Amino acid sequence: MTSNTKSALLVMGYEVVIGFETHAQLSTCSKIFSRASTAFGAEPNTQACAVDLALPGTLPVMNKGAVERAIEFGLAIGAHIAPRSIFARKNYFYPDLPKGYQISQFEIPVVQGGAVEFFLETGKGADVTREKKSVRLVRAHLEEDAGKSLHEDFVGQTGIDLNRAGTPLLEIVTEPDMRSSAEAVAYAKELHKIVTWIGICDGNMQEGSFRCDANVSVRKPGQPLGTRREIKNLNSFKFMQQAIDYEVRWQIEQIEDGHSIEQATVLFNPDTGETRAMRTKEDAADYRYFPDPDLPPLCISEQWIEQIRGLMAELPRVMATRFMRDYALPEYDATQLTQSKAIAAYFETSAQLSGQPKLASNWIMGEVSRRLNADDRGIAAAPVQPAQLGALISRIADNTISNSAARQVFDALWSGEGQEVDAVIEAKGLKQMNDAGALEKIVDDVIATNAKNVAEYKSGNEKALNALVGQIMKASKGKANPQQVNDLLRSKLA
Repeated sequence: MTSNTKSALLVMGYEVVIGFETHAQLSTCSKIFSRASTAFGAEPNTQACAVDLALPGTLPVMNKGAVERAIEFGLAIGAHIAPRSIFARKNYFYPDLPKGYQISQFEIPVVQGGAVEFFLETGKGADVTREKKSVRLVRAHLEEDAGKSLHEDFVGQTGIDLNRAGTPLLEIVTEPDMRSSAEAVAYAKELHKIVTWIGICDGNMQEGSFRCDANVSVRKPGQPLGTRREIKNLNSFKFMQQAIDYEVRWQIEQIEDGHSIEQATVLFNPDTGETRAMRTKEDAADYRYFPDPDLPPLCISEQWIEQIRGLMAELPRVMATRFMRDYALPEYDATQLTQSKAIAAYFETSAQLSGQPKLASNWIMGEVSRRLNADDRGIAAAPVQPAQLGALISRIADNTISNSAARQVFDALWSGEGQEVDAVIEAKGLKQMNDAGALEKIVDDVIATNAKNVAEYKSGNEKALNALVGQIMKASKGKANPQQVNDLLRSKLA
């Protein structure tokens, strides 16, 4: 949506309301109710056993690993883990679900409540603002996935691949707390970080391991919630934002033209940038839920929960709090540095080796991130290792090199020109001038040969001082310490 469109929506006074339903495929090796493999990419129908095919006489058996992963998620978001939850049959017809119903949880889900917190960043450069947001979760429940209908390879027919049928899913449902597409994407990214961090989902959106459905409606401020339309199967953050923006614009145009919004399930076409209705949206009553007679209630003891808690790795929010406490980092820095375990480890190594955590944070969120984005690679593939960055920061901190010289060293390390920080500094002659007598002579010479700038500074023009500093840095071939130059120059001109 263009900035003009955003302004128009603001003038028309509509509030956007967004809720999310996310299906995270759990990282078990076998399916939720059978021993069939969940590996991606196998030949069609080679990973569907008798239970997945719903052959007569077969019974589902609960996958303990799927339950453990649901518990881990609940602990990660501060939710309540139900001591007793039940499975239900959700009745509807899909050709790629042989039973004719889906086993899911309805009345009592395994995970209840909790919240996902994140920073929403708006604006750029000096105008950037960061606001802390929290999205409440209603529930997260276990269920099985359906198979897949294949239309592309068959003329006038549809093929069915049941490899995915029975794959364990955790469906994560939010309250309608989000008010813009940017906020929705920020939430989805944070949720993606959490499930991949704790290892319950590989997060591969292209393979369908992390699929988001956005429930979008609009209303006048203070009015009851509008009629929502659900955008299904959003598998990229870019398309997520485009789809929500288009849907918001479409709904407002419909209302302004005097039409009512009908509850529906819609699909987003990235080629046209438009959403289109797929079917009328069902409500819970349409699915005729009833308890599954083949599955007993799922009982989770406090002892089991504590056992899982004890085996879990340090959570990102806990690690961020530790970074704030141990390294005196601002909350924003700590949150950004715990976006992944790899980034967090990179920071900790650099900070500990250099003894300069804030400087390490600045370099990682600045120069390192910029280079990684430009090269389209992750932190694990960064040419500059954390030990090298730590050594570089140490040389900045002890005034061996200036910030500008440090960037030259960083360039050399990134491009592979050198491996050792000190060797690169020596080879390029980047050491700062430490001879106070030599620096004082340069300062005296610059003052003597720049009488006009000196007079302007003494008459109150602060910019004239910058010109003098520039002349001194040029005379020292960039090797003078800028702060030392400033202090000495002010002292002599006082």
